[in-house]
Amino acid sequence: MISVTLIGAGNVAQHLYKAFSACKEVHINQWHNRRLEQLQMFKNDVDIVDDITLLKEADIYIIAISDDAVAKLSEQLPFSDKLVVHTSGSVNLHHLDKKNRRGVFYPLQTFSKDAELNFSDVPICIEVEHKADYHVLKDLANAITSPYHRVNSPQRAALHLAAVFVNNFTNQLYRVAHEITESEGVDFNILKPLIKETAKKLDTLSPYMAQTGPAKRNDKKTIKKHLASLDKDIHKDIYKLLTKAIKETHGTSASSAFKKPNSK
Repeated sequence: MISVTLIGAGNVAQHLYKAFSACKEVHINQWHNRRLEQLQMFKNDVDIVDDITLLKEADIYIIAISDDAVAKLSEQLPFSDKLVVHTSGSVNLHHLDKKNRRGVFYPLQTFSKDAELNFSDVPICIEVEHKADYHVLKDLANAITSPYHRVNSPQRAALHLAAVFVNNFTNQLYRVAHEITESEGVDFNILKPLIKETAKKLDTLSPYMAQTGPAKRNDKKTIKKHLASLDKDIHKDIYKLLTKAIKETHGTSASSAFKKPNSK
């Protein structure tokens, strides 16, 4: 049995709590948050505290709070030589206070409060200072059926940056598409099979090989028509930038599609 103390009450902490609670190999000793009202709904199921000095003995202390607060909170922990990990993709391992054994248990996934999540689809990126602690965190990942990967800080930072592109930026593109369909009274849901198929392709093809569309085939007529149809300058800028990127990736000139007509 692995005993865990959770620190924080955000989306990541709440999803970890659900995963750990459903697992016989994990016992949640305590759940700490500086605002206790955020944990009141769980008070009958787990020991909740807002006083950090009241933290009990545990095998792993998991800090799942905002990136900027990780270092300061780790300094405030009232013990030493315990395994303390954070869940951030971008915070350096050494930002944790060195009085404890430091590690990272980074679940690489998007977390929304009300969205159900199966942790067998959540890869866990593990980083540790001490070899023995890797096995503890590996066992914790196994307990919740998550695939796990041992990474170092630069690799984790690269994954976090890449995740912003494939998740946050992609979601913003969905939002742009939603605005475009709404402007003409078209149901955005019609696009969902395309969204799913685009992602599914990556099971068998590289992103490079999966690329299609007017930019790749250098369809200048369609590109100009699309640009003329866009009302917002920011949408035009996004379209131009991504078209340019695709053209450069696939070896065709990007500039010709955006040249103004010759005034002569």
